[in-house]
Amino acid sequence: MYYVAAILLGLAGLFYSASHHELGQFGADVCSYGSTFCDSPVIVFTGAVLAAAWGMFVSMK
Repeated sequence: MYYVAAILLGLAGLFYSASHHELGQFGADVCSYGSTFCDSPVIVFTGAVLAAAWGMFVSMK
């Protein structure tokens, strides 16, 4: 679950950068496919936080 949280955190950063036009043409392509997430990358970040919390909750040590 930590891997999923890390991937979602990376995607949140990607959408944040794309929404602020810091990635050039690649950012425009990203926003054309995921316009909802470019408008509000907090959604993906919230998913990352929830995945990390779930990973901590179900981890057995």
